[in-house]
Amino acid sequence: MSVDVGVPAVTRPAAWADRVGRVLMGMDGIATLVAFAGSISIMLNVSDDRVITEAWRTFAYVVFAGLWFILAIEPRRQWGLWELLIAQKLAITVYAFARWDMPDAPMTAFIDLAVTVTTVIAYVLCRGWSSWRTGVSGR
Repeated sequence: MSVDVGVPAVTRPAAWADRVGRVLMGMDGIATLVAFAGSISIMLNVSDDRVITEAWRTFAYVVFAGLWFILAIEPRRQWGLWELLIAQKLAITVYAFARWDMPDAPMTAFIDLAVTVTTVIAYVLCRGWSSWRTGVSGR
């Protein structure tokens, strides 16, 4: 049941666009789980003064993977989640490019740039902004 509150109806994206956007979010989720797996050895072998920071970073991969999977499953029901994810990925991308001289900066910059771009493309394809509209329903 939908409630008419004077907000114009949002048309669903084309089936192909929706499918491509969801696949992109699923791929970002899978890539993040791969990063999680790779990060476990770093966490287990890092010096004591960095172990908590590396553990936090490692476990955060699971959270980010979950966010991408949630968006892949329900792309137009998660108000604010798209924007929060894009903002964080964009922020770390800009920071990594700004700190290019740091050891992990180049790899981080390009990996996070890739997931930022794919997330923005999926946002457009899936019409992620429609989650903000009252009375809009649809997967």
